[in-house]
Amino acid sequence: MTLWLFWTIATVLTGVVAITLVQALRRGTADKAEHPDLKVYRDQLAEVDRDLARGTLSGDEAQRLRVEVSRRLLDADRAVQASARPTATGSLYWAAGLVAIILAGSLWLYQTLGAAGYGDLPLSDRMAMAAEAYASRPSQAEAMAATPPAPTNDPGPEFTALMEKLRAAVAARPDDAMGLELLARNESALGNFDAAIKAQSQLVEVLGNSANPDQRLMVAQMMVAATGGYVSPEAEAVLLDVLQRDPKHQMARYLSGLMFAQVGRPDRAFQLWQPLLEEGPADAPWAEAIRADIQTVADQAGIKYTLPDAPGTKGPTAADMAAAGDMTPEERQAMIAGMVDQLEARLLAEGGPVEEWLKLINAMAVLNQPDRGKAALAAAQKALAGDQAALQAVLDAATAAGFAP
Repeated sequence: MTLWLFWTIATVLTGVVAITLVQALRRGTADKAEHPDLKVYRDQLAEVDRDLARGTLSGDEAQRLRVEVSRRLLDADRAVQASARPTATGSLYWAAGLVAIILAGSLWLYQTLGAAGYGDLPLSDRMAMAAEAYASRPSQAEAMAATPPAPTNDPGPEFTALMEKLRAAVAARPDDAMGLELLARNESALGNFDAAIKAQSQLVEVLGNSANPDQRLMVAQMMVAATGGYVSPEAEAVLLDVLQRDPKHQMARYLSGLMFAQVGRPDRAFQLWQPLLEEGPADAPWAEAIRADIQTVADQAGIKYTLPDAPGTKGPTAADMAAAGDMTPEERQAMIAGMVDQLEARLLAEGGPVEEWLKLINAMAVLNQPDRGKAALAAAQKALAGDQAALQAVLDAATAAGFAP
């Protein structure tokens, strides 16, 4: 349905509903305005006619009574008409105002919760779109071609010379498992992912069935790193092979969930990530990435889920909060500042999860200490280097607090 046709139909239906509601409200108010004496006077006129027919009244007496009752009936009717005009006008304004409020509220709700101009998208269509996105997603080669090259550091002449010797040695002995493993790791460290993938794949081929799941998974991890986090069909094939050999493999489950999130299946991503997050450990390399995205995939899938606090996240205890309630504002502020100082000192010395860095940055915003906030951001970026999701989270928090460079 085109946008203009939708709004035309919506406008016509809105008008019909508004007119119907106004008329109903006016009619309901007018009905209540009927004068209570009108029925009495009508009954009296009918009784005069009956008495005349029975002969209990003479013609002159009946005529006199009819004139008197009719006069009273007309007076009552004029009273009804006089009171009905302002009542009807007032009810019209009241009804129109009520309808206007209802319609304005409906439009506001639609603009807030709806998606103007968005086509019908039932569940069957969304599933079909996800299946299409899954089937038609770019290959590993296409994704690598479209990914900007990552900045690399100059390894220095000595390391470069060693790498040339290692490459030559592996070329001369292509079945040397140790040489292949060293070559794959070093090529990956240099950002030469294409060469690293080839070396690691060759290592798995040389080892055959003796290659362990981690060695096999490394091929997929290098593919994902080469494409900036995208899980290609080739990487998925490696993940499936690893999970067939080890269904509990945690990194393979995380990357499989990432693939489902990328193709429009947040429900499948949540099914893989939620138990993985509960299993732990809290310092697992995938834990922070899951915590950064699992609430989003849950919301997209329509799953009621509240992300639990990260295990080991330090903060004020219940006893601290109870003690703070009995303090003066100055004492409470001093206590908070002391706790922030402790958190800052520990993170700068030992590092910590992204949740604690976010807490520190937010605390600096509350305390209005931008210089310390900028220092916390710089330290967090250094401590969380390599975790793009965590880096983006601390940068967003610093931007909101006004600390971002």
